[in-house]
Amino acid sequence: MKVEAELPPRTRPSVVELEAEPPPSAPEPLVKRLGRVVLGRQPIGLAFGAPYALFIAVLFAYPLGLSVWISFHSYFFTAPGVSVARPFVGFANYRAVLSDPAVRQSLLNILIFLVINVPLTVGLSMLLASALNSLIPFRAFFRACFYVPYVTASVAMVAVWLFMFNSTGVVNAVLGPLAPVPSWLVNQGWAMPSVAVYVTWKQLGFFILLYLAALQNVPKELYEAASMDGASWWHRLWAVTVPGVRTVTTLITLLAIIVGANLFTEPYLLTAGGGPSGKSASPVLLMYQTGIEQNHPDFASALGVLLVLGVLVVVAAQRLLQRHQA
Repeated sequence: MKVEAELPPRTRPSVVELEAEPPPSAPEPLVKRLGRVVLGRQPIGLAFGAPYALFIAVLFAYPLGLSVWISFHSYFFTAPGVSVARPFVGFANYRAVLSDPAVRQSLLNILIFLVINVPLTVGLSMLLASALNSLIPFRAFFRACFYVPYVTASVAMVAVWLFMFNSTGVVNAVLGPLAPVPSWLVNQGWAMPSVAVYVTWKQLGFFILLYLAALQNVPKELYEAASMDGASWWHRLWAVTVPGVRTVTTLITLLAIIVGANLFTEPYLLTAGGGPSGKSASPVLLMYQTGIEQNHPDFASALGVLLVLGVLVVVAAQRLLQRHQA
């Protein structure tokens, strides 16, 4: 006997189901898709960021591009409206920069500056921030004292530093026969270290502020656990604080390197333009002297491009090292 399976009766969709089903969407126009790719999902964000993008393009991108163009040409400044030939010279300006002893001396000066400034900046700002983050009397007063030099005009601070470190200044009076002869800022061996110490002192308040912000994210329980285990203040600093603010330490190191690469005001004011005998001249100061004072902007542009490339190499190396440590 053959038994046929009963099939469920065919039902029609109800009116509610028909209304719930979305109608088939039409394909999105190509122009709209391209607009979303270029402008993003929220074009209002691009509108808010456009003024700053324009600021970067006008004050940074265009001058950098012009400097690259000048570095490959024989270029000098002329009176307005005067048209002169500026022939293409290839890498002649770069060869002149690399063979100039003044450039090599300025690069050595910056190396000395960074060797002194970067460790002092990172070490002192971390130690002082850790101390100012703890419960000490007059904590707000000390925070303000460390930050005041950073917001004070450089010319005023340079005047104080010149008063303290000249041949009859306070520092030499305290050191007595131990003071160098000639004095600090006119001594070939001490001029650049003096500039490095000054920049460290002036910028310290800003970096302390960065570390103070980073220390707020370090859990207090870690310090309490370390204290219960009998760890001293130094061991707590090394085992808890240093790993907790590692990201900010990388940022501060990078900022200190950039400050050294852009060093201009301090040697210009403290050592009367890079003296003695160019022992405190920086590449940026040399760019000003050759490009503006001596009217060789092609040489100065080539030096500036090489300086930018050098900073980019240092930043890339630091990023690779940070990624490897992570």
